[in-house]
Amino acid sequence: MSDDGTATTTPTPSLFVSYASEDREAARRLRDAIAEHGIEVWYDEDALTGGDAWDQKIRRRIRECDYFMPVISHATEARREGYFRREWRQAAERTLDMADDVMFIVPVSIDDITEAGSRVPERFHQVHWTKCPEGEANAALEELCHRMNRPGYMPSTSGFGSCNVVIAPIGDSPASCVGW
Repeated sequence: MSDDGTATTTPTPSLFVSYASEDREAARRLRDAIAEHGIEVWYDEDALTGGDAWDQKIRRRIRECDYFMPVISHATEARREGYFRREWRQAAERTLDMADDVMFIVPVSIDDITEAGSRVPERFHQVHWTKCPEGEANAALEELCHRMNRPGYMPSTSGFGSCNVVIAPIGDSPASCVGW
């Protein structure tokens, strides 16, 4: 309650999940687990339709999200090129305008890829990675979701309106993605 007796609400944090198309099933499992913690999920297969300016929407979501979750895997490590690399760089560049203690990039490794020697932007090496084998929920992901839901951890209140978790495939053209 606020001082005037009206109910106050904490804004729902927004999270952009960037994944390679090869990791779609693991990304779905992450999406479902995150939704169970009260974070609304915007999923590309459900929300993007033919004719959408998908690149523009994705870039806007990265600019407006509270947190950015790159899903790191053997598939992303093997790819020399892919749209996900553009998303990752955009998120890393956004941190240049943030205080060093702001939690924004929250990497998840879905297999045995480790931080050391991985092919990710340098900024990703500066934060702790959450391990979620095959995208399965675990205690580490649950704790991360609780931290993101704490108002003290939210870097902004911009959100996406009613769409608060963005999960976008990377490395595919819109025509090859289900629901694009």
